[in-house]
Amino acid sequence: MTKRLVLVINGGSSSIKLALRQQGSSKPLFEAQAERLNTPQASFSCSGGETQSLGDADHREALNALLPLIKKYAQLPISVVGHRVVHGGEQFTGARLIDDEVLAGIQANAPLAPLHNPANLSGIRAATELLPDIPQVAVFDTAFHQSMPPHAFRYALPDELYAVHGVRRYGFHGTSHQYVAHQASLLTGRQDGYGAWLSAHLGNGCSSCAILDGKSMDTSMGLTPLEGLVMGTRSGDVDPNLHAHLARTLGWDLPRIEQLLNRESGLLGLSGLSNDMRELEQARADGHGGAQLAIEVFCYRLARSLAGLAVALPRVDGLIFTGGIGENSALTRALTLNHLAVMGLHLDPDRNSGLPRGEAGRIEAPGSPAILVIPTDEERQIAEESLTVMDRQPAQMETPA
Repeated sequence: MTKRLVLVINGGSSSIKLALRQQGSSKPLFEAQAERLNTPQASFSCSGGETQSLGDADHREALNALLPLIKKYAQLPISVVGHRVVHGGEQFTGARLIDDEVLAGIQANAPLAPLHNPANLSGIRAATELLPDIPQVAVFDTAFHQSMPPHAFRYALPDELYAVHGVRRYGFHGTSHQYVAHQASLLTGRQDGYGAWLSAHLGNGCSSCAILDGKSMDTSMGLTPLEGLVMGTRSGDVDPNLHAHLARTLGWDLPRIEQLLNRESGLLGLSGLSNDMRELEQARADGHGGAQLAIEVFCYRLARSLAGLAVALPRVDGLIFTGGIGENSALTRALTLNHLAVMGLHLDPDRNSGLPRGEAGRIEAPGSPAILVIPTDEERQIAEESLTVMDRQPAQMETPA
């Protein structure tokens, strides 16, 4: 039987990853990535190619440049395009074939993920225009966290807000947390995929998660991706009354406050320099006080979140670092672990600093629970879920490219 091809489009708040995946394969046939979108530094690169400038390109313009390149590497017809969509609200609890109802639902949930759902929609519309005869599937970040118990996902608010308006904690980065937890089980000899894990997905967006036997028990993000950890430009947790305080003292309206919390805070706001951890680490080494403070706050808040999430588990088999920062920043891992000795988690400094870039590995000291660095593969997870959706559709839905 011919193994089917899936084109995966993974749109983040400032980036897009494209991957052409063949069913059952652990490696993509072709990859491309656009970074730092909506800035003068926007650029893209393809597997085996040099980085090329995109100017001030947004998500749609980047996709228009990247998608035609995929066709050169598709030796078989593409069976489906799988899209990462951040927020599915209460409406979407699993992957869905995209139609007008799904598009309207993604749009309706945009206020809950203002940096992401509009970008996801741009990707879907651009792909539909360029590949009009191929089915499109939406895979929602929120779906994995539907296993959280009510005591983890409910806010202490009047019941009507949940029952009628869906105000609850949803959680995000579900495809990443699900993937790395399964890989952690394999790396530690749990062939059944089980285990009790703390997972830290760290990039421009960041979240932590407590995972038991492949199910999310609690996570740091909530109603929107703003709750929880310090992120690239997002504040994470702040006093809920900050909105009222800024309105009273500075006269700010809600759009201005949302702009502050989503786009001007986090590592960027603390450092006054950048939301890019690579730049901040270099600036810290050069003595930049704002960069040092931003990194210290980032790591402390992460450690505090992980320690708190441990109460959702019967034990802790290990801690997983993933995402661009989690996979590549030995400094972030070391500073975070400095705060977690109370949990018996101890780092081996040589393993931590010597782990090759892009490789999975164990970096704990003897006697410590497992501490793992696992490159995430959200695209593989999205591809598998997209094919599962297609397998549930009538045969005529699989229209070749």
